[in-house]
Amino acid sequence: MNRNLALRILLLLALIALVGYLFIHFDLYLFFKDKNKIISFIQTSRYDELVFIAIQIVQVVVAVIPGEISGFIGGYLYGPLLGTLYSTIGLTLGSWLAFMLARFFGEPILETMVKKEVFEKFDHFMEHKGLLVSFLLFLIPGFPKDYLCYIMGVSRIPALTFIIISTIGRFFGTMMLSVSGNMAREEHYAMLAVIGVASAVVAFLAWRYHEKILELLKNHKG
Repeated sequence: MNRNLALRILLLLALIALVGYLFIHFDLYLFFKDKNKIISFIQTSRYDELVFIAIQIVQVVVAVIPGEISGFIGGYLYGPLLGTLYSTIGLTLGSWLAFMLARFFGEPILETMVKKEVFEKFDHFMEHKGLLVSFLLFLIPGFPKDYLCYIMGVSRIPALTFIIISTIGRFFGTMMLSVSGNMAREEHYAMLAVIGVASAVVAFLAWRYHEKILELLKNHKG
């Protein structure tokens, strides 16, 4: 093992230990699953917009944290336009950070952050398929977008290209979450129920047929 690789592994272990300590000490995993706690924390912060953006960054980098809650909160607190804007800023920065962490640490961080079966499933697309297919993986609901950031970080995709793909690919889902959050605040429950049911159906179909979708994309020419 060369000295540079050993240093990176030591840095990675220190980073994992620090993040693990913070999550255990402050019970952050449960915090990120509690909508009311997050809203209260943001509203009592002096720079609430920056705190919200930081939360979006963290939930991407720590890929096991569900991102739907924070996206919903953005619309609830700031409305559909600003909620989408702030979420997009946070998600873009978080995606870039996850991408660069994978690019710096390489496979050791993938073994920590990404399940083996997930990596094996999507690694094929990173190495053998075009940018359009990579974009579709971000666009399709229900696919593990945060994990894709790490997987794409060890590919040959340039960082700027990745940022464009991930930002545009996430945008529609981000906007829908912000719209839903705003409707909940305005108590438009009937429309919120319609959007919720439609989103649930799309997410279920994506989950139910994701293997077939991946197979179709795998056989896609060019």
